[in-house]
Amino acid sequence: MPEEPERRVIDPAAVAAALEGLGDRAVVQRWAERFSILADPSRLTLLVCIHYAREIAVTDLAAAAGMTDTAVSQALRLLRAHGLVTGHRTGRVVRYRLADATVHELIHHVRPHPDALP
Repeated sequence: MPEEPERRVIDPAAVAAALEGLGDRAVVQRWAERFSILADPSRLTLLVCIHYAREIAVTDLAAAAGMTDTAVSQALRLLRAHGLVTGHRTGRVVRYRLADATVHELIHHVRPHPDALP
């Protein structure tokens, strides 16, 4: 493997601060994967709907999002696998809620609560 050429650094303190802030690159990779999940408009729609409903059944979520129950179920499986939502069963009904506090906060930036709008 060829050696990486010497890099010219203008401000070593800025480089050090950037590297310290970057931290573990594996964490950045995991967030990139999470953002790829959030980048899909249908999945983001579901997350926003879940956020505002606080807890919602699949059929109700499908109605709110304008999607089929099957499409919602498939998206929820992916969201659950990435730790973004959690579901709990009451009888035959599974209700979903957000499971990630950071995504909860992010949704406030994507779609602020109606009573917080000017």
